[in-house]
Amino acid sequence: MKQEFKDRRQKLYAEIGKNAIVILTSAKEHIANGGLTSPYRQAGDFYYLTGIVDPDSIAVFIPGRLEGEFLLFNRQADQTQETWTGKMTGQEGACAIYGADQAFPIQETDNLLPDLILGKSHLYFTIGQDTEFDIKIIQWLTKAREKTRTGLNAPDDFSHIGKITHEMRLRNSPHEISLMRKSAEIAKIGHLRAMQACKPNMFEYELEADLNYEYLRHGGKLAFDPIIACGVNACTLHYMQKNSQLKDGDLVLVDSGVDYQYYNSDITRTFPVGKKFNAAQRSIYQAVLDTQLEVIKKIRPGIRWCELQETSERIITEQLLKLGILQGNLTDLITNQKFKKFYPHRIGHWLGLECHDVGKYAFNKEWRLLEPGMTFTVEPGIYIPENTQNVDAKWWNIGIRIEDDILVTENGCEILSDGLPKTIKEIEETRSSG
Repeated sequence: MKQEFKDRRQKLYAEIGKNAIVILTSAKEHIANGGLTSPYRQAGDFYYLTGIVDPDSIAVFIPGRLEGEFLLFNRQADQTQETWTGKMTGQEGACAIYGADQAFPIQETDNLLPDLILGKSHLYFTIGQDTEFDIKIIQWLTKAREKTRTGLNAPDDFSHIGKITHEMRLRNSPHEISLMRKSAEIAKIGHLRAMQACKPNMFEYELEADLNYEYLRHGGKLAFDPIIACGVNACTLHYMQKNSQLKDGDLVLVDSGVDYQYYNSDITRTFPVGKKFNAAQRSIYQAVLDTQLEVIKKIRPGIRWCELQETSERIITEQLLKLGILQGNLTDLITNQKFKKFYPHRIGHWLGLECHDVGKYAFNKEWRLLEPGMTFTVEPGIYIPENTQNVDAKWWNIGIRIEDDILVTENGCEILSDGLPKTIKEIEETRSSG
C-alpha cells in the first residue's frame, strides 16, 4: 500500500508540474470534555496522497525538489503523551512508515513554509474548506512575498487541489476495488442479520445494533449514521431519530454502509416487519426494483451519467402511471417532472474514500462518461406519505428504496453488493427463516 500512495503522488507531480506547490492539512481533531476525543477520520485528499491517519499534520508536495518532494510537518513523539494515547508517528515514523522525504515538527511550519513557497508560481490547497487553514496559507504567502525583492517569486495563481485529486479518486485502482469489495461484503453480513432479526415491537435502534455488531465483528465500522425507518418514517429521506417501534404490516427501510480501511459501501434494503409484503407494498416494491434493474443493465463504459438518471425517471413514471398513482400522458408527466413528488432524489452518487465521494458528474457543460474503475450507487425509490393528494389511501405510508454499489468494468459492471436478498421472493424467504 505504501507504493500505492507513492504512485498517486507521482501522478500528482506529473499533473501540476515543477513550478507548483501543494499544501494540505489533516482533518481537525474534536476534543470533548475531559480531553477525550471523538472518533477521528482523516481528510480524504490528505489520506489519499499520504496514507497518514494522524491529526495535527501538514503535508507539502513540491515536484522536482532535490532535497525531497514530499515533506511532512507533524507532532513530535512524546513519551508522556504516548502513555495516554499510544505510539506516536513522529518525524522518524513519517519517513520510515509513510515515505516522507523530510519531516519536521508541526511547530516549524511558520518558520519553514514561507521559504518553501518561494520560487513557485502556482499554489494548490483546499480553498474554502477550512477557514483557519486558509488564513495560515495567506500568512505564509505574505511572508514569502516579503522576500521577493531578492529575485524569487511567490505564487500568483491558486487552485483547489480537488481539481486534480478528485479526478484521480474517481478511477479506483485494483487495491482500492478490493477494499470496496470487502466493505460491501461486511455490509451485506450486517444487512442480512438485520433482515433476519427484525421482529414486530422491536425498536428501529435495535436493528442498528444488529448492523453495527456485524460490522465491528468483521473489522469494519459504520460509514455513516444509518437510516432505519419504519412505516411512514421511510417517507423521510434522511430520517435519523430511530426511536419508533416496528409494527407488523409496515415496511422498514435500512440504509447503511461500512467504512473498511477508509473505503466505503452504501446499501439499502426495504423489507416487511412481518413475513410478507401486502399487495400495495408488493406493487411499489416491484416498481422500484424494476427501475433499479433496468438502470444497472445500462451501465458500461461510454454511457453518460445523465442517462442513468433519465432511465430511472422514465421507468418510475411508467410504473406510477401503470399503478394509477399518476394520471396523464407519459411524455408530459416526464417533461413536467411529476415523478418528483414521489421520487425526489438522484439515482446515486460516487462511492469511495467518502460515502458520498468527490468528483463532478458533469464538466464543460457535458455529462461525464462512465469509465472502468468508477464506483457509485444505484438507488431509486418511491415515497408516498400519508394524505398525499390525489393518491388512493392504500398507497399511503409506503417508502421504498433499493440501493446497490456498482463498479464499472471493461465490458459492463459488477454489483459489489450482489448476493444480499433483493427480490420479493428472496426477501420473504429470508423473513420467514429469521
